[in-house]
Amino acid sequence: MPKKDYVIQVKNLTKSYGENNVLKGIDLNVERGTMLALLGPNGAGKTTTVRILSTLLKFDGGSVMVEGYDVAKDADKVRSVIGLTGQSAAVDELLTGRENLVMMGRLYRLTKRSAIARANELLEEFDLLDAADRPAKTYSGGMRRRLDLAVSLIATPPVIFLDEPTTGLDPRSRIAMWDIIKKLMANGTTILLTTQYLEEADQLADQIIVIDGGKVIAEGTAKELKGKVGKDRLELAFANEKALAAAQKALGAGVVSVDEKEHSVTIAINDTNEDVKSALDTLSKQKIELIAMAVHKPTLDDVFLSLTGKQKKGDK
Repeated sequence: MPKKDYVIQVKNLTKSYGENNVLKGIDLNVERGTMLALLGPNGAGKTTTVRILSTLLKFDGGSVMVEGYDVAKDADKVRSVIGLTGQSAAVDELLTGRENLVMMGRLYRLTKRSAIARANELLEEFDLLDAADRPAKTYSGGMRRRLDLAVSLIATPPVIFLDEPTTGLDPRSRIAMWDIIKKLMANGTTILLTTQYLEEADQLADQIIVIDGGKVIAEGTAKELKGKVGKDRLELAFANEKALAAAQKALGAGVVSVDEKEHSVTIAINDTNEDVKSALDTLSKQKIELIAMAVHKPTLDDVFLSLTGKQKKGDK
């Protein structure tokens, strides 16, 4: 079996602010050309990890390697192989989109001609040509975020850190960013993503790590993590409180949750066909009228709630 090519390697990473232990021994590995998503509640240590990996923050203990370079000893070399897009667009609002890109290209020591050529490539790739010569302050949120990602790619780095890159974007802009990120991955870029949107990790990531309280509490593919949560669920809705109460009594121990506001119950199911038929037969025998039903597969929201005990509904 060929040895895995890990571009990012983190072992026993620790970081404290005074008595506040933010990271308590994080381990993670990211294979070349793949994406690892870091999930966790607000304050879990996601952004701290990214800031350490991108040389913006010193750490207390452990080892951190990016493309074979030690982040603590070879920070300049690490910076030469990475791009970083943060939670807010790091562009000069007074400059045009084109000027932002050319300026960054020159900072990366591209010749003026090369910087202009690279800027034009990125403006086209990120669908910003029409707005290229407008000040960035006139851009929408989605356009600014695309420009910010384009700026981070000016030197075509093999490794990209995306720290909640779609926070605050509307669904259409978020999907557009997903398409751009998928193209980067298709071209072999290695990506570490932090996100507050569980669907984002589900759509994009090859591997997912869940951190809470500064520790890794779960890791695997989206499918593997969902499998750990357990069974499919059957949701049954009724017309009123009386029917709901009757259904609870009839279904008995199979009920795992009740939503009194929606007049619905949820039961865990193992065999979809048999268990659904059995539940419906039970309700029919008791002459309990059902108004709606749906079978739900486990989601990353279920994983998050199961692992951290915290509901995840778009909050950080």
